[in-house]
Amino acid sequence: MESPELDAPGITHRHLLIVAHGSRRQASNDEVRFLGERVRELREPGIDQVEVAFLELAEPSIPQGLAQCVAAGAREIIVFPYFLAAGTHVANDIPEAIELFRAQHPQIKVRLANHLGASRALPMTILDVASQAE
Repeated sequence: MESPELDAPGITHRHLLIVAHGSRRQASNDEVRFLGERVRELREPGIDQVEVAFLELAEPSIPQGLAQCVAAGAREIIVFPYFLAAGTHVANDIPEAIELFRAQHPQIKVRLANHLGASRALPMTILDVASQAE
């Protein structure tokens, strides 16, 4: 039987966690936070909540972001690496953080999405943005 707390109205179940690198430049971190807000405003069916986390240099960290999702009632978390290339962070660091989380929260389903650079939509987005250059 389901826990009443998990099925209470207003509790969300599937969360999207956008993971960026993080920067010493606060404006860059704020830009990622603003992106999270814009994605949240789209209210995509199947995504109940959108959070942002950072690999390093900014907070919340990936473990903190995952914990925020759980505290808000997530039963499933989709981790989206906001990275253009599949370097060490995408290939190793983010999956390692997810595995540590899974070991502590086996009841939470965590899926790792492809990184941004792998998106089929990216080439068209690049052309769209480039065509708007002044």
